[in-house]
Amino acid sequence: MASSSNRGGGYYGAAPYRSREGLSTRQGGTGSDEIQLRIDPMHDDEISGLRKQVRQLKNVASEIESEAKFQNEFINQLQMTLIKAQAGVKNNMRKLNKSILQSGSTHVLHVVLFALFCLMLVYFWAKFSTR
Repeated sequence: MASSSNRGGGYYGAAPYRSREGLSTRQGGTGSDEIQLRIDPMHDDEISGLRKQVRQLKNVASEIESEAKFQNEFINQLQMTLIKAQAGVKNNMRKLNKSILQSGSTHVLHVVLFALFCLMLVYFWAKFSTR
């Protein structure tokens, strides 16, 4: 870009004539690394359009941020609900295991009595149905 072209030359020490894009450059001062830009008034509508688009992007970004915050709060509430549900299930399982251990022997007795009853029912049914 050091060669002189119709785009305004290089960055430093560029020619002060108007470039194709409507910008002209000149060196800020002697020995300075600054560049000054002058915007051609012909391109003001493009700049205002870009400003409008930047504003729209900022609005979209703020909407995305607020939605992300809402989603994070919702996820945190779900996690708390899940933790409470897990604690409740664990507590109920503990109570159920305790009651099974306490009444385990009577449970086995009930199963044995039911099996004997079923066997006697089948025996009597087979004995009286052959007559």
